[in-house]
Amino acid sequence: MKALVYHAPGKKAWEEKPKPTIKKPTDAVVKIFKTTICGTDLHIMKGDLPAVTDGRIIGHEGVGIIEEVGSAVSNFKKGDHVLISCITSCGKCEYCKRGMYSHCEDGGWILGNLIDGTQAEYVLIPYADNSLYPIPAGADEEALVMLSDILPTGFECGVLNGQVKPGDTIAIIGAGPVGLAALLTSQFYTPAEIIMIDMDDNRLAVAKKFGATHIVNSSEGKAVEKVMKLTNNKGVDVAIEAVGVEATFELCSEIVGAGGHIANIGVHGKSVILHMETLWSKNITITTRLVDTVTTPMLFKTVQSKKIEPKNLITHHFKLNQVAEAYEIFGNAAKEKALKVILTNE
Repeated sequence: MKALVYHAPGKKAWEEKPKPTIKKPTDAVVKIFKTTICGTDLHIMKGDLPAVTDGRIIGHEGVGIIEEVGSAVSNFKKGDHVLISCITSCGKCEYCKRGMYSHCEDGGWILGNLIDGTQAEYVLIPYADNSLYPIPAGADEEALVMLSDILPTGFECGVLNGQVKPGDTIAIIGAGPVGLAALLTSQFYTPAEIIMIDMDDNRLAVAKKFGATHIVNSSEGKAVEKVMKLTNNKGVDVAIEAVGVEATFELCSEIVGAGGHIANIGVHGKSVILHMETLWSKNITITTRLVDTVTTPMLFKTVQSKKIEPKNLITHHFKLNQVAEAYEIFGNAAKEKALKVILTNE
């Protein structure tokens, strides 16, 4: 089969790899139908995640069709259409029983990280019964790709960790796909104001269309000043960091108000400064989280009922064998006006 293979920072190739086969009775092999590229994949390509080694097939999102199942798989059979979760969970270990699937003792975020991932014609899914979701006939499978990662990530790591409440003023730093997912799902809790902050006017315009009450372009270095003016110098109740760099984390620290929450979503490849000299007396809660995907079933229902429409995040379509071109587009999102790209295996 063909797959996108990581070799070193800045080096990747679309090349021939062995088709995966069942290794354990709980495994399934899935033929990829549609997949996508995540911001985390860009971090991998920069070398921010050293656990990803030479030869790894990248990708952790997608929908597909069951090609083969192990003898212990009871929920799925060959030919079933499935949503692939970015998190693999055994369902039996201490962490899984606590709902912390991301820390599964024999799983977690391993797809496209510690084991081969979904930017390929076929992928092996361990613990298939717990790591796949059935797709009903007639469902919009492109929209469901957004449920593999970005929707539960924005919701769990941003909205739930930030404890967004009715009437809150929240700020989301980063209007990329995950930041926009946080914007969409935060509206479950009717915050009074949603301030979206980014350097890309196109993404800010999309955020406005998706429900942001205010947009702030931070490219001039005046984001703090603008947010404080919008909040009568009180700061925001919840600051959601959805980029993963020092500058955006510091911005959260500067705009969060007394008693507020800083909810980190971004993947950080380098250290950040924690300004305890200003935060210690403000009753601030800082949270981090790797998505657990425990909310995927609920989010699945909201997408099916069109309460939220994540398909609107899709801006570009490619064939799977055009993945290198797709990376160029996604990696130059501001120039190309790109959000999520869909790669179809035909």
